[in-house]
Amino acid sequence: VNIKPARAYLYSDWSRNLGTQTNMSTDPTQGLENQSAGEIISESAPSKPTDSSSSCRGEESPGSPRTKLYVRRWFMLLLFSSYSLTNAFQWIHYSVISNIVVRYYQASILAVDWLSMVYMLVYIPLIFPATWTLDRYGLRVVGLLGSSLNCIGAWLKVAGVGRERFAVTMFAQTVCSVAQIFILGMPARVAAVWFGPREVSTATSIGVFGHQVGVALGFLIPPVLVPNAPDIAVVERGMNIMMFGTAGITTLLFILVIIFFKEKPPIPPSPAQASIFESDAEYSYIGSVKRLMKSVPFILLFITYGINTGSFYAISTLLNQVVLSKYPGEEVNVGRIGLTIVLTGLLGSVLCGVWLDRTRTFKGTTVVVYILSFLCMIAFTFTLDLGYLAIVFVTAGALGFFMTGYLPLGFEFAAEITYPESEGTSSGLLNASAQTFGIALTLFMGYLLNNLSTLAGNLCLCVTLFIGAIVTGLIKSDLRRLRAQQAGEDANVESKTTAL
Repeated sequence: VNIKPARAYLYSDWSRNLGTQTNMSTDPTQGLENQSAGEIISESAPSKPTDSSSSCRGEESPGSPRTKLYVRRWFMLLLFSSYSLTNAFQWIHYSVISNIVVRYYQASILAVDWLSMVYMLVYIPLIFPATWTLDRYGLRVVGLLGSSLNCIGAWLKVAGVGRERFAVTMFAQTVCSVAQIFILGMPARVAAVWFGPREVSTATSIGVFGHQVGVALGFLIPPVLVPNAPDIAVVERGMNIMMFGTAGITTLLFILVIIFFKEKPPIPPSPAQASIFESDAEYSYIGSVKRLMKSVPFILLFITYGINTGSFYAISTLLNQVVLSKYPGEEVNVGRIGLTIVLTGLLGSVLCGVWLDRTRTFKGTTVVVYILSFLCMIAFTFTLDLGYLAIVFVTAGALGFFMTGYLPLGFEFAAEITYPESEGTSSGLLNASAQTFGIALTLFMGYLLNNLSTLAGNLCLCVTLFIGAIVTGLIKSDLRRLRAQQAGEDANVESKTTAL
């Protein structure tokens, strides 16, 4: 599949592009375009100098790409994070009250677990056409697909409220899971297309942040709205409130996406994106996937990301069963523990993103966070049955901080070592790995919980995280995107010095 507009595939193409730009503006008034909308807050568009002030920001130097940052990038990120939030909420809101859902629909616990695992199952085969769609048609089309399917699934869940309608509920959850494939891999792409080189990691973290807030609300809200009451009518009323509320919010967000969600800024935000925007090379999605699958560092990251994130999916899906096995009747506190995991994870995600933007220590940070995730899982496992819920809150919070904080690290590390391949392609493959490991670990851990013990189930995750930490240490750190950014900055400095 050959596609235009395209992106360059060789790093040398980028350096050639610096000297062969033909579409650079030399009109000094162009720096004012769109300013009436309050969009441009900074610009690096050096133009041919005519006097001593020629090196000022907003003009153009020969041989350097023109870049701008727009205020609207923050609204774009907020809008994406918001509909990502609602999709993540719909992933987990049945699992956190799984014992209530089993009683309400008169279904088996395995069937209810599949309400969560269907998100993982659907993602694996559909991520390839979804990523192709992202690279072929861009952010706006994918945003419309994700938010519309998310909205449709939410309204189908309204129709699925009823004790004989479990099949409708499963179909509705499947529609939401299809929406997920147009959402989960987008944070790195949104960040790269709209944000500058010194804020792209932070932007990716905020994009992941929205998803994690949705998971947090999915842990917190359902136990409050849907009580474990003896009267089924009370349970059904709570289900109706939750489903109608979700459908209303997703509808509003879908309308906002239709009106405001844009494909890309008129002028790229970074030299790396400028080289991609202006390349005349043809882009082959299949070729990109093949190149990624031949990259040893990416394959290792593919495995380790899948292990870490798959473990997070497994513990999130089975948290109700894990905690209630030691603390019966604590459904509300199960939701609060899940909330704690995600809230500390939100903090971890943002701090890791800021840390990467400041230090660019991708591999070192990834290894440390992975090891700490393993150690926190050990602590959670061996303190769960001490009889003190406060300790469970602490160990679960520490686990969430590092395990969830790893998510943006994986996206950004992949973007660095695979540049100039599409961030959507690398992120999609990482998420496909996470879904595969998520299904396997959830099924195996669930089997151990139901047939052996809670300890055995938790030890399963400890072993997999230990293996992941070892493999992470073997990844070669080749920061290709960072080199491209530095080459662009050097070109700017050199052209300005020549002009002076």
